[in-house]
Amino acid sequence: MFFSLRSRLMAVFSVLLIVPFAALAYFLSEEATKTIQSSIESSTAQTIEQFASHVVTLLTQVEDTGNQVVSSRTTQDWLTVHLNPDNSIQERVLTKQRLREYFSSYAVNNSSGISISAFAEDAGGLWTQDTTYKKSEWFQAFMTANKRWTTAHKDIDQSDEFMRVRSINSFIFPLVQLQSLRNVGFIKVNYPTTLLRNAIEKIRIGKTGKVVILTHEGNSVLDQNITEDQGVLTHGLREMDTRFEGEASGIFPIQDQAGTHLLFFRRLPTQNWTIIGTVPEGELYEKITQIRKTILLVSIILLILVILMAFWLSAGITKPLSMMGKAMKHVQRGEFNQALQVMPKVREGHSEVDYVTGVFEQMTHRLRFLIETEFETNLRRKNAEYKALLLQINPHFYNNTLEIISGLAAIKREDLVMDATEALGKMMRYSLNLNSDLVRVAQELDYMRDYLFILYLRHEDRLKVTIEEDPSAANFMIAKFIVQPLVENAVKYSLEKDGVAEVTLRTKVEGEQLMISVIDNGIGMSPELVRDLLNEITMGDSVAILSSEGHSIGLRNVLSRCRLNYGEQFQLRLNSRLGEGTEMVLFFPLIRS
Repeated sequence: MFFSLRSRLMAVFSVLLIVPFAALAYFLSEEATKTIQSSIESSTAQTIEQFASHVVTLLTQVEDTGNQVVSSRTTQDWLTVHLNPDNSIQERVLTKQRLREYFSSYAVNNSSGISISAFAEDAGGLWTQDTTYKKSEWFQAFMTANKRWTTAHKDIDQSDEFMRVRSINSFIFPLVQLQSLRNVGFIKVNYPTTLLRNAIEKIRIGKTGKVVILTHEGNSVLDQNITEDQGVLTHGLREMDTRFEGEASGIFPIQDQAGTHLLFFRRLPTQNWTIIGTVPEGELYEKITQIRKTILLVSIILLILVILMAFWLSAGITKPLSMMGKAMKHVQRGEFNQALQVMPKVREGHSEVDYVTGVFEQMTHRLRFLIETEFETNLRRKNAEYKALLLQINPHFYNNTLEIISGLAAIKREDLVMDATEALGKMMRYSLNLNSDLVRVAQELDYMRDYLFILYLRHEDRLKVTIEEDPSAANFMIAKFIVQPLVENAVKYSLEKDGVAEVTLRTKVEGEQLMISVIDNGIGMSPELVRDLLNEITMGDSVAILSSEGHSIGLRNVLSRCRLNYGEQFQLRLNSRLGEGTEMVLFFPLIRS
């Protein structure tokens, strides 16, 4: 089947259509993936960059506020009064009140919600005079590591109750008396944590991705919940310190137990903070996956359509040819009716396949007509030849039998003449039964026994015939008068040699063949005669036998009738040597009815 025309056409279509189409779909998918992936990464990085610009702008405003506050006349007057022990309490209270009013007015006029506190070394905060701030984390970080930018926290040193309970981030600026350059405390510029947290939480990366601001130690600047992503973020910070040292921004993957995450980062070197966006890779590229699936689905559908079209096209060519091939096999076996049944119908059109189909159908009809005509002619001719041969053997046999009866009458053996006549009558009834040319082996052997009885009457002790009959062969069918001429020749030529004829007649079933053999001790045959007889079997020349003018009528008659009856299924094995005898073995197909 692989080497059939359809298989080869489908293979060619597969190579010419499927392979290029699959390659095109693959390259389109890869290029689309790269383009969309680059677009998504660029868009996400741009979003984080825009947020970083917003953060920098806000923190620059906060830092400028601290510079303005420290250098303002109101703040410096308060520091001058505060540092001079000779000033009265009224002057101290008055300058402090002016500073509070200045801070309050700045907070009111600032749209970003920025508030300001001042802390002196020998006193508490400006608003509450509470010194518990010295135990806070932001103050300890400022004092030990000079970290001026704090993480989210709450501070009670505010001008009103609302500011005291909200979460804030701060910038700490040293409070310096400009005339003496003496550091007497610090200014704390506060801005609401929500000012950045609301903005950062609006950034969407995938479905579950998030953006956070972390300190160098990995703590959240805006008090965001990073518990679930702590491992990925910590790992990402280490990767940035080793792989991206000195780079302000970048993108890289992180592998953990949950899978692969993509990290987008933007450093804020002034604050020593890092804006990090993290998202599972599958979520970020979900759009790419959908596009790939769509391309794959469309490709498969188109591929199926192409295959169906290729199959339809190849079937239009190969199906009629395949059916013609089956029809040719039937024609080869002579089964013309079956060939015409499986032959494809001739369609209207002018294609080469339709033309070939029509011509072959006409040729099949013509060939069937010619073969049937020739077969009938040959059948009639062979039947006539067979009947002629059969009619030829009967007068020959009756002539020999009457000679035997004549001899018995000459020696005055009337009793034996009567027995011989009775046996001859039975033989004549057998030979005149023309209902069928085939008889059972048992019937042919019974006929042989009547014939041998007549021979025994004539030759008496000079004749020794042994019949070895296979019971399994008794009911198989053979042509009439096959055995008698062979036995007659064996007896004749054996008597000519030694005056005593020893003949063995044997029947046997060997596999799918019926074997009948006749062995004698006669004068034998020359190699030339053996060769001629075998050649006559091969050629099947029955006409030559009919015109043989009485020479070797019996043997040639039997061989010719076997050839006519059985064709190539009849086989002859002939072993003979001059002066030693002859073994003739005939093989017939098994015919049960």
